[in-house]
Amino acid sequence: MSTSRLQHIKDHLLGEYTCAEMAAPYSPLTTHVLNTGMGVPGAHMALSLHRMDPSTSLWNLLTTGTTNDDGRCPGLITRETFTPAVYKMRFETGQYWESLGETSFYPYVEIVFTITDHSQKFHVPLLCSRFSYTTYRGS
Repeated sequence: MSTSRLQHIKDHLLGEYTCAEMAAPYSPLTTHVLNTGMGVPGAHMALSLHRMDPSTSLWNLLTTGTTNDDGRCPGLITRETFTPAVYKMRFETGQYWESLGETSFYPYVEIVFTITDHSQKFHVPLLCSRFSYTTYRGS
């Protein structure tokens, strides 16, 4: 199989890497934004990942990024920096809807979750419309 064919397959499987400020494409923590109001991926939504400092209960910003055309943001955190802790993903939903010429009831969505076994893979998607959102723990 040619090198260009292998690269094409790799690009297809990994998707377009648009999270310029983020780490390598593999991450034990992933997300996927779905615009359920329009039935499309939540493309180009800004987000940030934070970890709570247990001694001060303050949030420390770990990284920021933007979802790609498929609504995904690869490379949120590396295995080495993914430790047991309380994390928060903040999605800038108001800016996203504004970019589509719409208003939103929620200016942002914060999903807070606890990681106790950092050896597992965690998938935390956001399904949203202008007036509702939901999430769940996937793998």
